[in-house]
Amino acid sequence: MFAKPPKKILRLAGRAIADFDMIRPHDRILIAVSGGKDSLSLMHVLNHFQRHAPIDFDIGAITIDPQSDDFDPSPLKDSMAELGVDYHYVSEPVVELAQKHMKKDSFCAFCSRMRRGLMYKTARAANYNVIALGQHLDDLAESFLMSAFHGGRLKTMKAHYRNDDGDLRIIRPLVYVRERQLRDFAGSAGLPVIEDNCPACFAKPTQRESMKQLLARQEADYPNTFKTLISTLAPLMREGLPD
Repeated sequence: MFAKPPKKILRLAGRAIADFDMIRPHDRILIAVSGGKDSLSLMHVLNHFQRHAPIDFDIGAITIDPQSDDFDPSPLKDSMAELGVDYHYVSEPVVELAQKHMKKDSFCAFCSRMRRGLMYKTARAANYNVIALGQHLDDLAESFLMSAFHGGRLKTMKAHYRNDDGDLRIIRPLVYVRERQLRDFAGSAGLPVIEDNCPACFAKPTQRESMKQLLARQEADYPNTFKTLISTLAPLMREGLPD
C-alpha cells in the first residue's frame, strides 16, 4: 500500500512540479527506483499526485540491477508487486562491463551512462515519455559546489530537460526537498530502503561527501543556507527547460 508523504514534502514537490512545468496531461512517467530513500519516497509522492492532481498521468518504475556483489536490489521485486505498480527490473552486468571497457572515466561515470541508456531503452519500449529521478536539494547543492570548486563552472543538475535525442523528458520533482525530510519519511513510513544502493566504492571518501560536510558546517552557522541556495540554483536548474 502506498504511504502518504508529509504535507511539507508534498508542498515542496508540488511547487517544483509547477515551477518547472514537469508533469503534463497524459504523461507516462517512469520512476528510477534504486532502492534508496530518495527514489522510494519519490514513488509515493508521485502516486499521491497521480490520485489527486487535476490532470491524468500514469506512473511506472524501473530498477537497474548492475549485478554487483555489494548491491542486491532484488528485494524490491516483492515491494513493487505489493504496490501494484508497472515495474521493470533490468539486470545488466554493469560492473563486469566497467572492468572490461572503462578507460579514463570513473566507475561512477561509466555506471551512470550505462544506467541512463538502459532507462531510456526501457522507457521507449514501454511507451513512457518522461523519466523521474529522485535527486533532492542537498544533491543539487553538493553538485553545484563540486562544479564550482573542481570543475571551474557554475553548474548543477537540471530540474527538467530533454535528452539529447529529444524524445524523452527527464524531471526531478524533489529539487526543493531536503534529504533529511526524505530520510524521516522513509523511516516513519517503513519504506523498504536498501541502504547501500550504489555499487561504487562505498567505503571511500568522495568529493560529494566533502561537500556534504562543508554544507553541514555552513548550515550550522547560518541556518538559512539552503533557502539562499535555492535562489542561487534556480537559474541553473532551469537551463534547458523544454517547451
